[in-house]
Amino acid sequence: MNFAAQFWYSQQASKDRAGWTETKAAEDNDPFWQSYSEKPPADQAEKKLKRRESLRCRQDTPTQNCSTSPRPPPINPERLKDFGEEDYLNGDVKNWEMNIVGNPEELLGDAPAQSPPQQPHVPISPPVRRASIRPRNEVIRFEDISAAAFKIQGGVQKTPCMYSRLSKQYGVDIYLKKEYLQFTGSAKERGVLYMLTTLQQEQQRKGVIVSSDNSFAVAVAFHASELTIPIFIIVPTSVPPARVKICRDYGALVISYGSTAQDSRNHARRLAQENGYLFVEEEDSLVFLAGLGTVGLEIYEQVPKLDAVILPAGGHCGLLAGSAAAIKHLNPHIDVIGVEPERFPILQQSIKMDYIIKDQDGIINPLYGDLCETPFGTNSLQLSKKHVDKIISVREEDILLSMLRLLECERATVDAAGAIGLAALTAGKLPELKGKRVAIVLCSGNLELPLLRQCVDRALALDGRLCRFSLLLPDSPAEISKLLELLSREEVRVLTVTQERVFATCDLFMIEVTCTVESRDRSHTSQVRGALAERYPKLRWRER
Repeated sequence: MNFAAQFWYSQQASKDRAGWTETKAAEDNDPFWQSYSEKPPADQAEKKLKRRESLRCRQDTPTQNCSTSPRPPPINPERLKDFGEEDYLNGDVKNWEMNIVGNPEELLGDAPAQSPPQQPHVPISPPVRRASIRPRNEVIRFEDISAAAFKIQGGVQKTPCMYSRLSKQYGVDIYLKKEYLQFTGSAKERGVLYMLTTLQQEQQRKGVIVSSDNSFAVAVAFHASELTIPIFIIVPTSVPPARVKICRDYGALVISYGSTAQDSRNHARRLAQENGYLFVEEEDSLVFLAGLGTVGLEIYEQVPKLDAVILPAGGHCGLLAGSAAAIKHLNPHIDVIGVEPERFPILQQSIKMDYIIKDQDGIINPLYGDLCETPFGTNSLQLSKKHVDKIISVREEDILLSMLRLLECERATVDAAGAIGLAALTAGKLPELKGKRVAIVLCSGNLELPLLRQCVDRALALDGRLCRFSLLLPDSPAEISKLLELLSREEVRVLTVTQERVFATCDLFMIEVTCTVESRDRSHTSQVRGALAERYPKLRWRER
């Protein structure tokens, strides 16, 4: 036993001895004890003990009732501020919690006034519960976009908005917002990350489920895995294996079900209902649009004295609407222009009819991808009608040419959605922007390699740099050598040479030769064509 314990026990023993002495003196002067003999009877012993105990209690605590239960510990003055949250009982801490259910304004505000019934037998109807503070389809505010920018600043890239070498070619100061540099290659990461971070912790623990194979699903797979949220993706069996592999590499559980997108969507909804998952769709919810609108904030910050911003429309209407809301709030004089394909003018038709056109839901186009889908809703449509100044459509040829220009001049590998903004300039659809400062959003770069090769070849043919011609030659090796020698002098690159003998519609001793060559530009192509026509009068030139 240490010194402190010994000292405490000695003090307690002295107190007990002093108390017992005082009690004994009080007994001697008490008439109660004087009425008894020195040896009280056995039945009086219990009364004597109770009397002695009462005297001791009266001396220790004269203002309290005597009790054998231990006294509560004293309250430390420094802990008085914690009252209301903790209660000290017998040395233990008891925590009190209160769960607020319903609208906070209803609980914290005054009770609704109820008029007294006019007749005793008529019951009083309960107060009507009001709607939520902010409806789900309410148009986003600039404060929502600012909050989203602060929340996702550490989870997504602040992509550069750089001056382009294409500016001199088109007479416009072009600044390219390179959103294809995001980790998943799409600007939809912004809305997805902000949407996932706003989920309740219980829902994050259970997980989310998606039925899609586009850039939205890839973004959900990546960020859900980063936030340790279980993610399930249901796709049709016709989805390319490369897209399935990407989602699995990001950490998602991908399940192939059904032959159509509707089959996989129904299966995903059923799994979500049975297992408590959250079925996530690309829609125009408040948080998703606010996250997409951060693109407009960054463009306004990165490009001073901006005159116009060009963004994709169609399936990327959420990006257009959110960015337009941010830009118009900062500077209403900046023109916001949306661009969509001629084959799928979804947003233009929706604005014209004043409701969302969804006839293109069943159409699958590998080139356009998200552009031919309609994931946007009423919020995106109303924001586009309010803030977008102009919506134009471009041809497929213009989109392919803009993809080629970005690949050659900017080393930017983008898909049709990423290149459609530049296509508006290459097609000459915006002559009013000559000499102005314009920002173009390259929103995505998710293009599979076989499709990229096909798009580049088609774009080279449209640009007049990939040519094919046929001519008739005598069936002799010397004639073919002369043809190749002519092409060598003209400095063209010969890609393929084919000879047709069996199915050729010519003499028996003549052959049809078809060549595919690549030139520098259109002027070089015209020069080669003139040289061939001069030597071979029956030349057949195939043009796009």
